[in-house]
Amino acid sequence: MRIVTMNTSRQKILSHLQKTRSASAREIARALKLSAPNVRHHLSVLCSDGRVEMTSTHNREGRGRPEKVYSLSQAALGDNLSVLLQAVLSAAGSTLSMEAVAHLVLDESQFTGLSINRRLALLVEKLNEMHYQARWEAGGSGPRVVFGRCPYVQVLEGHSEICKMDEILLKKALERDISALRKVEPPGKDICPFIFQVG
Repeated sequence: MRIVTMNTSRQKILSHLQKTRSASAREIARALKLSAPNVRHHLSVLCSDGRVEMTSTHNREGRGRPEKVYSLSQAALGDNLSVLLQAVLSAAGSTLSMEAVAHLVLDESQFTGLSINRRLALLVEKLNEMHYQARWEAGGSGPRVVFGRCPYVQVLEGHSEICKMDEILLKKALERDISALRKVEPPGKDICPFIFQVG
């Protein structure tokens, strides 16, 4: 079995950017005693997987080509949104209209006049823009929409109204009744299939 670990040079680059906030490949190479081409390669990998982003270009010495400046991405830095959302949901309690929230999250008017297959394709596209890792598949009792992940998992505990919002969102976009099933498959990975009957 192959164990994948974080490349040591990449970890050093991430640590360096955490301390300096931003730096060019040349500056990182000098600070970490690595070759500039090696650092550029690692920065390219870190940018492609979303941990680092290019923030600007500069030419500190006033000559030659401007250098790209890198910093940790917002995703790598993290945020406090789950704490804020948890507080907002708790404060709103039963006064919060999940139907209104569902409409604000996904405007159902963009689905008007589309066939069910076009609705499903557009719905999956929109859900994936919101990080659901969704797909749809045919089923014996009608199409099935599967969420590969829940983007609200950090605040789900004690707030089942979020699952209700998802259900309303699907119902309005597809104009079909939705019956929700939740299961874990494969072990350890949350998959939330929502099944709806066509017709």
